[in-house]
Amino acid sequence: LTIRTHALTDRIIFAGKRAVGVEWLEGDSTAPSNATASKEVLLCAGAIASPQILQRSGVGSPELLRQFDIPLVHALPGVGENLQDHLEMYLQYECKEPVSLYPALQWWNQPKIGAEWLFGGTGIGASNQFEAGGFIRSREAFAWPNIQYHFLPVAINYNGSNAVKEHGFQCHVGSMRSPSRGHVRLKSRDPHEHPAILFNYMSSEQDWQEFRDAIRITREIMHQPALDNYRGREISPGAECQSDAELDEFVRNHAETAFHPCGTCKMGYDEMAVVDGEGRVHGLEGLRVVDASIMPQIITGNLNATTIMIGEKMADAIRGRQPLPKSTAAYYVANGAPVRR
Repeated sequence: LTIRTHALTDRIIFAGKRAVGVEWLEGDSTAPSNATASKEVLLCAGAIASPQILQRSGVGSPELLRQFDIPLVHALPGVGENLQDHLEMYLQYECKEPVSLYPALQWWNQPKIGAEWLFGGTGIGASNQFEAGGFIRSREAFAWPNIQYHFLPVAINYNGSNAVKEHGFQCHVGSMRSPSRGHVRLKSRDPHEHPAILFNYMSSEQDWQEFRDAIRITREIMHQPALDNYRGREISPGAECQSDAELDEFVRNHAETAFHPCGTCKMGYDEMAVVDGEGRVHGLEGLRVVDASIMPQIITGNLNATTIMIGEKMADAIRGRQPLPKSTAAYYVANGAPVRR
């Protein structure tokens, strides 16, 4: 196995309808390098870059490719469409007891935390801190849970910024199956230029309703007697934020990506599908897509384990191995069970 670092994939090389290699730029060089495939080309660049590479290679919407004078290899209008993601927000609370991770944010405590993890594999540094979570079905219309929770024992942004200067905790909450769909499209033939990305968040009334429900259900959970000794004031969005319009404004200003993009080279057999059940690109030979872009619909939960599964299943298909038997594990379906009110 040869791994090329500091290499930027430009395009897939085709001989007719067959993928025969890959062309890339290495380091600061403007002269392309290339490699020839002995069997197949596997595209695993993710839900943003995989459709971008296909489009630069001449696979995608003919109208889009004509804008950049890219020779058409195969027309697949679904390349770059069907973009989905999970959107989420934080509800933050003051913690009345000094049991949160707030002290760990102080620089003078961090050398000890790092040493505990480095030499003993223990302590605060040995956990990602998202140790509690759950799923809730907010309305009768949904047969499955449609809202996901993560609990974090500190009040802080995902990127480590804007920490609340006191003991606190927060719930990360967001909808799982938004009907909103976006796209990824080329802006240039230059592989260094980022594509145009439209997530199209919150473009459905269902999105707004689910986020309102999420805030109100979170408040109900946080006001359970078991949390009375710990729950202080609501920091964000704040107890004064109550009406639909006020909740919508909070969501508009504070919701952010969970970094779960998928769906832009979707699996299926309709006119917008890009790959078949084994990741092979429709209408072409010797080319598969193996990443989260092939999900037809975003899953209810984080994408990591499912994306690993995709890689393992495709590896079995490529090597001719029989798939594992279908799982018989039970999973939740409402089956007429009421939503608790």
